[in-house]
Amino acid sequence: MVRFAAALAGAALLLGPSGAARAQSPVTIVVNFGPGAGNDVAARIAAAEFQQELGQPFVVKNTTGAAGTIGAAEVVRARPDGQTLLLSPIGPVTVQPSFMRNAGYHTADLAPICQMTDAALVIQTPRNSGLRTVADLEAKARAANGAMPYGSTGPGTLTHLSMVAWTRAARVPMSHVPYRSPGDVIFAMQQGGVAVLSDQPATVRPNDLQVLAVFAPERLPEFPDAPTMRELGHDLSFSIWQGLFAPAGTPPAVLARYEAACAKAVRSQAFRTGMERIQTPVVHRNAAEFAALVARDAERMRTMIEEGGLRQAE
Repeated sequence: MVRFAAALAGAALLLGPSGAARAQSPVTIVVNFGPGAGNDVAARIAAAEFQQELGQPFVVKNTTGAAGTIGAAEVVRARPDGQTLLLSPIGPVTVQPSFMRNAGYHTADLAPICQMTDAALVIQTPRNSGLRTVADLEAKARAANGAMPYGSTGPGTLTHLSMVAWTRAARVPMSHVPYRSPGDVIFAMQQGGVAVLSDQPATVRPNDLQVLAVFAPERLPEFPDAPTMRELGHDLSFSIWQGLFAPAGTPPAVLARYEAACAKAVRSQAFRTGMERIQTPVVHRNAAEFAALVARDAERMRTMIEEGGLRQAE
């Protein structure tokens, strides 16, 4: 009853005519990775668009750690009154609840509002690594007999699981080295600690990296010379979407208000320009479409993790 009353109060706050009342309670968008991450960039642009559209302040809060689960759990525990939202990539929402032994929440504990972006993963390496093709990578990894490391942004992230899937499919032994953020992996690459990372294309050009292959059904226009995994004989496809969520139980009227604002935000020139700068395609899905995608991906990742014994591997 208390939770229901809080939800109604939140709905009244957001939907009532008093702009002054709304201004007293800024909405917090929790970003579960650090400043400069793809969802951080998206959140800060979206917050400005939401503020203009809805007439109330929005603030972005970075709550990092545990592959994005600390920030996600914070939103799950928040009152479902529309005052706390989450802008998250795929991993903390659909992967970690199955991968971690105690993530502290389930996918269903978050209510999808809208999808905002989607970017296929690419295998990338420094230009001075000596690797020019996937065949080069395979040969070097086999020669190292499992000792050659690849980086990821944390156990159970798509940057990790995509490499697990490829190394198993190609029967190429490699060693997993997790880091806290893409920036940490890039620094390790620059220092020679690791030579390979599977991640979104946003990290490639700013860090003068090269792409060996893409986890996409078709070649990417920005990397036309990089083959797909399917071309290399492996039916593997991985991408990282980003989307907006609220705690489960948030009133439908509040969710609908944010859904409409999100649709306008992703169409804005500011959002599209910002995403172009980090080479992240804008892909919008409404709440119903996004909820279906989230459910499919959660089941896909659960099956992959359980059948591959990956949960016990870490």
